Amino acid sequence: MPKKKALAIIGKKILITGGTGFLGSEIVRQFLAAGEKNLRVMARSVPAWMTDAGVEPFAGSVTDRERVGEAVKDVSVVYHLAGKVSRDNDDAAAMNKIHLEGTRILCEAAAAAGVQTMVLASSSGTIAVSEDEQVIDESFPPPVEIISRWAYYASKYYQERTALESFGGEGRKLVILNPTLLLGPGDERLSSTKVVLDFLGRKIPYCPSGGLSFVDTRDVAAAAINSAEKGRHQERYLMGAANLKFEEFFGRLERLSGVAAPRIRVPKNIAVAGAGIVNSVFRNWNRTSPVEPGEVEQAEHFWYLDSSKAAEELGFSARDPQETLNETINYLRKEFLGAGVFN
Repeated sequence: MPKKKALAIIGKKILITGGTGFLGSEIVRQFLAAGEKNLRVMARSVPAWMTDAGVEPFAGSVTDRERVGEAVKDVSVVYHLAGKVSRDNDDAAAMNKIHLEGTRILCEAAAAAGVQTMVLASSSGTIAVSEDEQVIDESFPPPVEIISRWAYYASKYYQERTALESFGGEGRKLVILNPTLLLGPGDERLSSTKVVLDFLGRKIPYCPSGGLSFVDTRDVAAAAINSAEKGRHQERYLMGAANLKFEEFFGRLERLSGVAAPRIRVPKNIAVAGAGIVNSVFRNWNRTSPVEPGEVEQAEHFWYLDSSKAAEELGFSARDPQETLNETINYLRKEFLGAGVFN
């Protein structure tokens, strides 16, 4: 990988909150490969491979005002990646605490400490979701009526608004990244690649009628590093590699993995209503439901997007989607299922 210009001002740090997650870890790897020395990662715990490489660990949560105030000292750039991913609306309070309260605390502390640039990792789901097959770009208004149904995407939408309100002022820059579903190797917590794992484990009972977008986390990380310098203040950047109906997505996974794709088709209204009934029955039994109504409803929508702006301004470049899918499958089989388990 060619060396990139260091972003940290001499003697100052680059702070990465949530730097041990799927995207955060890849950003750290790419910074280290480029020769960046002034990295500080804020997380509950930082793995040995980071500290061995010279990364400064900083234990703490973005919801802890005192710890955040310490974390932003002597920092020139903040990558704000800390968050909670859940498709369960019962987790709304926890997600709001991290995404809204934590972001406000971090932005206020960063501004007070003289931080010049903040890069916020949000989600394409705050913009690019529709009930038909529209391919959406950053000029579209946020579909608030749709995303307000799902706590995760609602919290990310309001996180963006919180950052825009809290990190302004002359000489400061806030860049918002909106990647779609992150795939590729290295998702140790299954925060993003669980849909592929469920496919490999034959846990997806039917083929939804909607469509999804996905992108390789390594390509998003490269654009994220560029965004601190190349991104424009208060601008959003959608990033995706492929827009596919679930039928085509599962077909590609089938060809690459040898695992049969689900053949059952269920009308949208029946799928959503049925998921709600099953979930209610299992909750009455105080048992975990095999289906999450929110996930079923989301899969009946379309998450298509246009990445032209990120390509033009951030140098975003998506690799062949087949490579991403193949490496995701290989990683999940090796780390979670055992190599060749379905052969």
